[in-house]
Amino acid sequence: MTRTSARTQYALRAMVTLAAADGPLTAGRISASQDIPRRFCDNILLQLRRGGLVISMRGPEGGYRLARPPETISLADVIVVVEGIDQDHDHFPGAAAPLAAVWSEIREHETRLLSEITLAQIVTTFRGHSTRAS
Repeated sequence: MTRTSARTQYALRAMVTLAAADGPLTAGRISASQDIPRRFCDNILLQLRRGGLVISMRGPEGGYRLARPPETISLADVIVVVEGIDQDHDHFPGAAAPLAAVWSEIREHETRLLSEITLAQIVTTFRGHSTRAS
């Protein structure tokens, strides 16, 4: 199975939290609600802002919100901003050479699936399974 970095998991959790929120959320609130170390959360939110997925607003009513509707942000969008595009070309010498095609197919399937799942779908599908951020 594909391993996901802690940074990517935290970014996905932060984005789903923002998608479920009724308004802007502070980094502190996101950090606390998702058990993300605060400095790590700040860095991830900065990266997501630079990637065009979140907007930050200053002031007493400020915080972070999604830059686009959650129906238009896929899990793959978040992963690409956090990890970049995987340029890894595995090399399998000799008799193991056919494994390269297998890994390539697995990556393509994973990318297709993650591109089809939006933040809105996550929030809607799993809303009853946990408490909603507000």
